[in-house]
Amino acid sequence: MSATATTKPAAAPAAKPNGKGKLAIYWAASCGGCEISILGIDDKILDVAKAFDLVMCPCIADGKVRDIEQMADGEIDVCLFNGGIRTSEQEYMAQLFRKKSKVLIAFGSCATEGCIPGLGNLHNRKAIFDNSYQETCSTENPDHIRPQAETPVPEGMLHLPVFYDTLKTLDQTVKVDYYLPGCPPESPRIWEAIEAIVSGQLPPPGTVIGSNTTVCDFCKRTRTEKKIKAFKRTWEVIPDETTCLLEQGLLCCGLATRAGCGALCPQVNSPCIGCYGPNDGVEDYGARLFSALASVIDSQDPKEIDEIIQQGIPDPVGTFYRFSLASSKLRRAKRVTAE
Repeated sequence: MSATATTKPAAAPAAKPNGKGKLAIYWAASCGGCEISILGIDDKILDVAKAFDLVMCPCIADGKVRDIEQMADGEIDVCLFNGGIRTSEQEYMAQLFRKKSKVLIAFGSCATEGCIPGLGNLHNRKAIFDNSYQETCSTENPDHIRPQAETPVPEGMLHLPVFYDTLKTLDQTVKVDYYLPGCPPESPRIWEAIEAIVSGQLPPPGTVIGSNTTVCDFCKRTRTEKKIKAFKRTWEVIPDETTCLLEQGLLCCGLATRAGCGALCPQVNSPCIGCYGPNDGVEDYGARLFSALASVIDSQDPKEIDEIIQQGIPDPVGTFYRFSLASSKLRRAKRVTAE
């Protein structure tokens, strides 16, 4: 991810003189919230319909993979690809849409950073399957059945996608043209991307569509010198609505997180959780956030600092790498046993 797009007033896109463009929206390892967020552009969705024919969107239309396979290379004008890559099917679809699309956008945090599904990289495939198909209290599986890539059935051989040991981001799989982060991306950023594509005023390849400042720069809360003696969980305190949440002891990630959301979480008295990821030039979001928070702890005593962190941040990976583990320098937990 390199340069950052410049925000400008949105204007309705015009249809191409020679007809509509083609738009694909695909859903890989993710929750699907990014697709729903597209509806947040409200009546501008009608302008999108004027400019594009929707050739694939699994959550709303019965698109066929074979139809995409039969298209000419580059025939799709833009593909919004949502989700990380966890299975062989998702990997194939990422490669297919890369081949068939002029512009491929990593759409949402799962595609750009790995997001919550990326936390599965703390475990291997066997541990995930054991938990999902055996160890939960609601599961009855006396025969210890697990999904298999190939299973013989009376009708022939049943094929399922291979579940990979490690979740990858989209750009760890194929070349990505632009990045649209967020969990989910906010509608102004979605419209900004669509407008740029339709108008032909595309930013440099590799651009992150957002702002290269932090959430703190857009937060209207009062800030003074931050001196933290203890971190508090959100359920432990009702914060006042005007003072910086971090100064109140709540672990707010806004000081290390790319702006683009409008600081929506702090507006409703909730700490920023970091879903827009790092700014340009930051190689590891978790390390950047940890460094920023360490600088505001009000102690010079290593033992006291360690106690503040252990008591206030019981889940360091889930806190500092909640959205970015798969794209980080860590990427995954060390493999203890081979499968």
